[in-house]
Amino acid sequence: MMKNEIDIIRIVTIVGARPQFIKAAPVSRAIENGSRKDSYPTLEQILVHTGQHYDDNMSDVFFRELVLPRPDYNLGVGSGSHGEQTGEMLKKIEEVLVATRPHCVLVYGDTNSTLAGALAATKLHIPVAHVEAGLRSFNRLMPEEINRVLTDHVSSFLFCPSDSAVINLQKEGITERVYVVGDVMYDAFLFNNKLSEQRSTILADLGLKEKTYCLATVHRAENTDNSLRLADILTAFAEIATPECPLIVPIHPRTQRTIQQQQNKALLNSDVRLIPPVGYLDMIALETHAQAILTDSGGVQKEAYFAQVPCLTLRDETEWVETVEAGYNQLAGASTLAIIEAFHRARRPTSEMKPALYGKGQASEQIVNHLKEAFMGCESTQGDTAQVSGGIA
Repeated sequence: MMKNEIDIIRIVTIVGARPQFIKAAPVSRAIENGSRKDSYPTLEQILVHTGQHYDDNMSDVFFRELVLPRPDYNLGVGSGSHGEQTGEMLKKIEEVLVATRPHCVLVYGDTNSTLAGALAATKLHIPVAHVEAGLRSFNRLMPEEINRVLTDHVSSFLFCPSDSAVINLQKEGITERVYVVGDVMYDAFLFNNKLSEQRSTILADLGLKEKTYCLATVHRAENTDNSLRLADILTAFAEIATPECPLIVPIHPRTQRTIQQQQNKALLNSDVRLIPPVGYLDMIALETHAQAILTDSGGVQKEAYFAQVPCLTLRDETEWVETVEAGYNQLAGASTLAIIEAFHRARRPTSEMKPALYGKGQASEQIVNHLKEAFMGCESTQGDTAQVSGGIA
């Protein structure tokens, strides 16, 4: 061992929202594997939960199901406006980083927790590693798009799920320390699909049989905060659902509040079944055995592709363009007629060949290996922030 090499790489992982718990779980397992005594350098993870999602069905259940370590810090930020929420997170994350003095901060995706973690680390000159770097919807009206772009431009390590993400970064002048590692959500899906088959009873609990129902989720602000779009979507749901093929809708708390405030529930019928949010293992079971999936969630779009279930995206664009190009996903928007027409197309048989768009389920190990390689040549600062050496391919 070289005299000045780091023996322990301390990584602070920032999570706060449901999709991030899913993404962080396989990477945390890879970090744990890299923490063995016979592994050099040893890895140490400090897990920080901002509290962006705090309802049990949106938060705690994921830590229980995903074999994800309990957070070392729970900041309890909760809901609020974008500025209020991000500012409170930034303040509290900075306090954690000053106290823990990590070598690297690991952030996921495109939430306010992502941006706050990246900004707090950057201002303290701590390298940021962004998982799911390079994704673009090219719609700057989406808060998620702003979070993606800003996080990528302050990150020291950019872990991309696909080649198209690399191209997006190149167009913005970001070319150093960019890695195509595949999608950590595919890692998570492969691991948890087996657990879901063993543990989930959701179909029996809801009285459902395989391929006799459809599944829908709606939570993005562009749909829930626009009364006309939400009304059109709900109207389409009522048209699509039948007694023979009901539509199951795990309802996001924000969507539930909006429906109640706008009195939109009258647009639905008994074949549209609103149920509380479900845990990840139950969600995988519902996705895998559905006839079709309607969603505005980026994560659910990919899981539909992993499960080879036709997907309708209730948005005008998607950051997961590969799924559309491969024929597994349709951009249906929020028009009632467009959703219904796309639904009938989506129920037609699709090719059994699934192209390997997002790697082979080894993204987490690649991320950890790249970080270990990057920091192995750094000078040990005994807990101070280490500067990453240059020349990393």
